[in-house]
Amino acid sequence: MAKVGKSNDDFDTNQDDLEEELPTVSLTDEAGRSLVCYVEHSVEVDGQAYLLLLPVDSPIEIFAWEEDEDEDAETLVDLADTQIEEIFETARAVLAEQDLTLKRTAYTLTAVGDLPDVSEEDVITIDVGEEGGLVDSEQFQRLTSFYHQEQEYDVCTPLDPLMFFARLNASGEPELLSPEEFQAIRPQLEEQLFDSFE
Repeated sequence: MAKVGKSNDDFDTNQDDLEEELPTVSLTDEAGRSLVCYVEHSVEVDGQAYLLLLPVDSPIEIFAWEEDEDEDAETLVDLADTQIEEIFETARAVLAEQDLTLKRTAYTLTAVGDLPDVSEEDVITIDVGEEGGLVDSEQFQRLTSFYHQEQEYDVCTPLDPLMFFARLNASGEPELLSPEEFQAIRPQLEEQLFDSFE
């Protein structure tokens, strides 16, 4: 998008100002952890209010390198919550070297601080599943890597925004939609959001 009559510094400042004007809400998971999010959009379907949310801080994913049994290669795999607990302090210390503060927030890890610029060599593509016969993949920026008990890990942030859909409950608090709930009302939500962008 062209920027006329503005320096990059001015544009960045204006982006920050826009984000500061957006309302925020806090999602809470079953463990009592919270995740502060900007309310990007709010829509109503059948009298129920839904919110499209974007985390305020940068989402973080930690992957482990594992040997592929069928091929002479290694692949990156997701970690279970128990595994994250085991390596969290090490990951936090490694990110602190880049002036990033790792936080154990709800639904995703997050980091506070300025992310480094994206370079092509730091971009990795990970297959996250298959839908309709097509392999679904996501791109991540590798921030750093470390070893814990002889196991190698990569710390990454998604290149595409990590968005959450939530509904407002009777108390006016946001609750994350389950995958089943989201699929059930996905067409109506997408239609409402499409209309709001017109």
